[in-house]
Amino acid sequence: MNFEEYQSEASQTALYPRRLENLEYPTLGLAGEAGEVANIVKKIQRDNAGIITDEVRGKLKDELGDVLWYISACADELGLTLAEIADYNVAKLAKRHNRAA
Repeated sequence: MNFEEYQSEASQTALYPRRLENLEYPTLGLAGEAGEVANIVKKIQRDNAGIITDEVRGKLKDELGDVLWYISACADELGLTLAEIADYNVAKLAKRHNRAA
């Protein structure tokens, strides 16, 4: 699946108040889901001595999927595509990397 396919399919599952722009809802959801990822990673350190089990990997996969969904929803609200964002980010990182070299 590519970014365009994902964004199209994910947008069909958006069940939040739609208006001209509603960036707040997916942004708050993104923060919440990123917090869940961070909490799982915290527990890896606290409870598992830093070892990532298959069960924990599955939980992280689930939560990272939710993060991706909210990133996609934020992009939709801004009229951007995930591919645009990815291309821009890679170019920015390359420029930064070249400055550091």
